[in-house]
Amino acid sequence: MLPIVIKVNKISKIYKLYDSPADRLKETFSFFSRKKCHRDFYALNKISFEIEKGKSIGFIGENGAGKSTLLKILTGVLTPTSGEFKVCGKVSSLLELGAGFNPDLTGLENVYFNGAVLGFTKNKMDEKIDSILEFADIGKFVHQKVRCYSSGMFVRLAFSVAVQVNPDILIIDEALSVGDIRFQQKCYRRMREFKESGKTILFVTHDLGAVTNFCDYVHWIKDGQIFQHGPSQDVVKKYISYMTYGFDSIKEDEHINTAQKQMDLPEETIKNRTEHIKWEDVSQLASFGEGGVQILNTAMYHKKKNEKVDLLKGGEPVVFYFRLKVNEHLENPGFGINTADQLGNIVFSITSFVYDYKIPPFEKGDELICKLEFNFPEIKNGKYSISAAVGDGSLLNHSLHHWIHDVCLVELSNADLKYNMGSVVVKESIFDVGFLNSSQNSVAAGK
Repeated sequence: MLPIVIKVNKISKIYKLYDSPADRLKETFSFFSRKKCHRDFYALNKISFEIEKGKSIGFIGENGAGKSTLLKILTGVLTPTSGEFKVCGKVSSLLELGAGFNPDLTGLENVYFNGAVLGFTKNKMDEKIDSILEFADIGKFVHQKVRCYSSGMFVRLAFSVAVQVNPDILIIDEALSVGDIRFQQKCYRRMREFKESGKTILFVTHDLGAVTNFCDYVHWIKDGQIFQHGPSQDVVKKYISYMTYGFDSIKEDEHINTAQKQMDLPEETIKNRTEHIKWEDVSQLASFGEGGVQILNTAMYHKKKNEKVDLLKGGEPVVFYFRLKVNEHLENPGFGINTADQLGNIVFSITSFVYDYKIPPFEKGDELICKLEFNFPEIKNGKYSISAAVGDGSLLNHSLHHWIHDVCLVELSNADLKYNMGSVVVKESIFDVGFLNSSQNSVAAGK
């Protein structure tokens, strides 16, 4: 068993809420009656957990749930109202933008200032300064006052200081969201190096893909309490369902994901199930990729009517088929679709990488049919195009072997629909792979 580096025991943080400044004044000067003129707000309510050394732990939840408050307590920025906690090891943190930096000092001066706060002498910081500035990559702006920095420049310097001082525990609160994609990838690579070297990482973010792929374990905080906790992909799926469909989608008996179980489907069954498909020829469509797999044909059918789809109201169950030819071995294959509106804006995507569904390796010479079932979302009336893709790797690090643009067009038309063009999340998704000429069995996965 790994040693415990963070132990939290029934921590609560209570703030006093006043309806008006007059109520605050009345309570301050009610020396004898001690009249209560405020309401208690529990930012955290008796939270307890333990974190083992070398683990990457994610904290997710709605805005105001208490995530940042918890991390501020662990870093010593806030004091809990009740309860206790213990942190073993040197802690470096990157909280909200602005924390720990003096806006009237230059970037370089702030680096030395933060080093001193973390217990490093000037000589030690002199040894680290080149690597810090190289990682931050903000050039001559390091000699300008921090108040002149953009949010991206600030987080570059702050993250560089946080990781280059080589802490035992790294705490990050959403700050990476303001960085450009190249710097984000650079940060994630550095964080993975930390993880592999046995460091502990606490990570608060609304990027659920990053949580699923980077974190070993997740705590979902709701209303100041730990509402759900467990392996990252399990908790993230429940959280997405809750944010989209409410509490009815996260009943306790749903924690067993039966659709993830493997199904041994004979090759003959796969062939029989797809004999009715009228495949679309995609050979003349615009495409790109490394060529390890080739998408030969695609088709989209209404699941219940068993007919090709070109007009929908929204909410209907559909099945998207890929027919593939494998040209080289793929250890971690994945496939999915992108749906775009008439202006080319991506409306929603469904990929096996995002859902972290495991598919058996593809071997050179395999011919197979992949199936993706989902309920087409209730979105704005109009015409939409679907692009198909096959790749290999993981969500954060994968190679695209074949992407084909606009393999299918579908029109949404529903006069009675009340549209919500916010975040579109597909409630049901089932991935199924059938090998036509291989000794491998089929696998199905879904939610």
